[in-house]
Amino acid sequence: MKTHFVFFRIASLFLLILPLSAAEEHPWVPLFNGKNLDGWTPKISGHTSGENFANTFRVEDGMIKVYYDGYEKFNSQYCHLFTNIAYSHYILRMEYRFTGKMMADAPNYVNFNSGVMIHAQSPQSMGLDQGFPCSMEVQFLADEGKGKRSTANVCTPGTNLELEGKLVTKHIVQSTAPTFPPEEWVRVEVEVHGSEQVIHRINGVEVLRYQRPQLDPRNEMAPATDLLNAGANLILSYGHIALQAEGQPVWFRNIELKSLETP
Repeated sequence: MKTHFVFFRIASLFLLILPLSAAEEHPWVPLFNGKNLDGWTPKISGHTSGENFANTFRVEDGMIKVYYDGYEKFNSQYCHLFTNIAYSHYILRMEYRFTGKMMADAPNYVNFNSGVMIHAQSPQSMGLDQGFPCSMEVQFLADEGKGKRSTANVCTPGTNLELEGKLVTKHIVQSTAPTFPPEEWVRVEVEVHGSEQVIHRINGVEVLRYQRPQLDPRNEMAPATDLLNAGANLILSYGHIALQAEGQPVWFRNIELKSLETP
C-alpha cells in the first residue's frame, strides 16, 4: 500500500506540472488591430518614413489592403509597412491573396508578387530612395499561367544566408511549396529562432528552412555596408517585420505573432 501511495503522489505531481508548462507558452497576439495602422510605419521609396503616399496601405473589412488607384505611375515606388517593434524569436502567421492588376510601368516580375520581410532594418534607417530594406523576404507568389511558381521562397535584399553550413549568396532560394491561384487565400507561417534558424510553412506544411541570416557587404540591392559601418552586427538575430507592396494590389489578414522568447 505504501508503494502504491508514493506512486500516486508522483503521478499527481506530474499531472499538476503539465498545465503549468502549457500555461508558460506565450499566446498568439494580433499585430494588426483590424481598425487602423496603429503600431505600423510605412516607408515608400522616394518618400519619407511614415508617409503613406497615395493612401497605398488601407484598412478595410478588418484587413490591410494595398491599392494603387492614387498613382499616376508606379515609378519604382516600392512600399513596405513595418511593425514599430523589432522581434527576434517568434512565430508569425498570416494570410494573403492577390487582387486586380499590377501597375503597367512596374517590372514584370512584380506580377502577383509580394511578401513579408523579417529581420528588417528600421524604416527610419532607410535612404529616401531606397527600394528595399536589408532583410530576409518571405516571398509571396501566385500563378501566372506559365507553369510552376512556388510561393514562400526566400529573397535576400542586402543579405545572405546559410544552408547546411554553406554560405548562399544568390538572391532567391526556392521553396518546395505548390503554386496557388492569385485569388486564393494562402496561410503563411514563419518560425524564427534569432540567427539560428528560420522555417517557412505554407498551409501548415514546411517548405523551406535556412540558418544564419546575415548582412551582405557586397551592397548590391540594399545598403548593408551603411548599416555595418554604423555598427550593425553582420549576423542578423532580430529586426522588424514588414509587409511588402511592389506594384501589385494585395490583401493581408489575420496577422498574428507568438513569442518564442523564454518566459
